[in-house]
This record gives sequence, structure tokens and C-alpha cells, in this order.
Amino acid sequence: MESQEGTQELHLVLAHKLFLLRHPDVQDIEKVRLKEEVFAVVKADGMAPLYETLISESVLEKDQGVLDSMRAKIEEEIKKLDEKIADAEENLGESEVREAHLAKSLFFIRIGDKEKALEQLKVTESKTVAVGQKMDLVFYTLQLGFFYMDFDLISKSIDKAKNLFEEGGDWERKNRLKVYEGLFCMSTRNFKKAADLFLDSISTFTTYELFPYDNFIFYTVLTSIISLDRVSLKQKVVDAPEILTVIGKIPHLSEFLNSLYDCQYKPFFLAFAGLTEQIKLDRYLHPHFRYYMREIRTVVYSQFLESYKSVTIDAMAKAFGVTVEFIDLELSRFIAAGKLHCKIDKVAGVLETNRPDAKNALYQATIKQGDFLLNRIQKLSRVIDL
Repeated sequence: MESQEGTQELHLVLAHKLFLLRHPDVQDIEKVRLKEEVFAVVKADGMAPLYETLISESVLEKDQGVLDSMRAKIEEEIKKLDEKIADAEENLGESEVREAHLAKSLFFIRIGDKEKALEQLKVTESKTVAVGQKMDLVFYTLQLGFFYMDFDLISKSIDKAKNLFEEGGDWERKNRLKVYEGLFCMSTRNFKKAADLFLDSISTFTTYELFPYDNFIFYTVLTSIISLDRVSLKQKVVDAPEILTVIGKIPHLSEFLNSLYDCQYKPFFLAFAGLTEQIKLDRYLHPHFRYYMREIRTVVYSQFLESYKSVTIDAMAKAFGVTVEFIDLELSRFIAAGKLHCKIDKVAGVLETNRPDAKNALYQATIKQGDFLLNRIQKLSRVIDL
């Protein structure tokens, strides 16, 4: 899974195309083009294991001739790689033996054989002494994890990388790991931690194998908006020179961020509508689409209501450029879910805010946790008595 600086790893490009190919919202004519592109990549790289999986999932049609040709080439290549390993073990030094094993690992990654790739990476690691080279093997494993969206593998690999850094390791690899961990956090709905990790990596970003810099800024802005307070958002995102140089290239993102910060809610909703398609068609954000939509609306409604003790529903609807019925339905859902601290006076058509007292909230939470603990103790005592 080698990638040149500034270019995305080709297997992750393929993974995104496969995601779009399976996506219900992608048009059929677009899927025809994607299917051709996917088949061309699978055929060029001889990815027989992946091809067989895609056939079984009815993503690609079976071409027995192509499949047989792939298998024959794989057998031939494995034979050559094994010969190189044997030659290195007999005639060359430890570094050459490691390089021969690494070549075999990369070959299994290239053809999409996950299990054999992981096995061979372990063998390569056993031949590796330098911490930096061990870290590179972890990055290969992480890329494999993101290709298959195997979160268990990704989580274990991140923990392993952190343990390796305790032995040593350079700053460049440490900064790269932050982006990998940030992507993992975002993919598992931990947007707060993802935002912190992405913001730490803005000025040192070199992780082009995962995604282009534009995508990185896109993820950074989206995670920051629902994670940071207004002051932090201004300092770290709105005024950040690294973000300002790129944000204009990403459709709707500048309007989305700046209209929220400037309390221009009507333009915000328009930009928000434009971004929904990008979020929905993003491989990492798609599973959290509905959640993110709710969270961002909670942020913007809370920000609007923060300025008022009471406000008419009509005034709020006009500020957002929507109907009174829509805002009434929206707010009732968020209030019922405990996301907004206000109440609706339907007769007067007024919203009254009731900001929670932090000390009182802490007291209530302590009481609730105490009741829960007492109930657990009572259940446990009954079990012991039996």
C-alpha cells in the first residue's frame, strides 16, 4: 500500500468507489461508470480474493477467464517472492530478509487478501528491529483496516502504535498517527476527540495516503462545529490560516462555517442543505449522517436561543427562513429529547428559555447515580442471600 506524497493510497480510492457502488442514492448511470472503473483496478492489480468477494455480493459479474488468469499470476508471484525470501535467508543479511518479507506483505495487501496480509505483516514485524520501521508496518495495517472498515483491527493497531512511541519514534510519524486516530474517532462517532486530533495536525499534515488535504479540512470543520464553543471555534477554525487557504475550494463549507459564527441563520440553512449530499456520500460520515444532522441543528438552535429569555416562534422561523410549522415540529422533538432547554407556549406562540443551573444539574445527576447504585446493591444482596 505504498503511496507517493500528495497522492491518496489507491486502495482507499477503490474502497470509496465500492462504497458509492453500493450506495442507494447514487444514480444507475453513475454506477455503470463506477463498476467499469472498479473492475479495471481489480483486474490490473490481480485482486482475485477481492474479486471473488465482489462476485459473491453481486457487485461485479463473474468472468471465469479473468479470475483464472489472476489466480495463475498470484501463484507465480508468490513462488517468486518465496524464492527471494529463501535466497535472502541463505545468502544475504537481516535487512534484506526483512525487505523480502515486506515485499510479500505488500503483495498480499495489493491483491486484497486481508488474512494473508496480516499474517505476513506479523512475520515481517518479527524480522524488524527499528521502531520507525515497525511503525510503518502499523500504518500498513491501519490502511488495511480502513479499507475493510475493520474498527477492531484499527483500534488495536492505534494502541500498538502508541506503545511503540514509548520506545521512541519521530515526530513525523507521531503526527501522522494523530490523523489516523482522528479518522477512527470520526468513523466511530467520537467527534470531539476527532476534532481535537485534526486541529492538532493542521499545520503538520502529511497523511496524504488517507485522503487529500481538502478532505482533511472538510472533516476538521465538520467535527469542530459540533464540538467547540464559539471562542475556540473562532480561534482554531474560523481564523485559522491553514483552513482559510482551502475552505473556499470546498462547496458550501465556507458559508456553512461563517454564517453559523456570524449568526446568519438563513444562509446557514442553505449551506447546510448543500452539504448534506457531501456528508451522505462520504464513506466515513455516511453511517452517522442522521446523528450529525441532529447535532448540528442542536448547536444552531441553542446558539439562537442563547440570546433570548423569550422569543416568538414566528421570529425564529423568519430568522431561519423556514415555516412556523417546521420550526415548531423541530423544536418539540429536540425539547422532548432533552437537547434544548426551553418550552413552547403554543397559545401565545412564544418560546421561553430555561437555562439549566450547572450546580443543580450536578446535584440531580448525583442523586440519579446514587439511586442506580442502591438498586444494584439491593439486587446483589438478594443474589447473595440466595
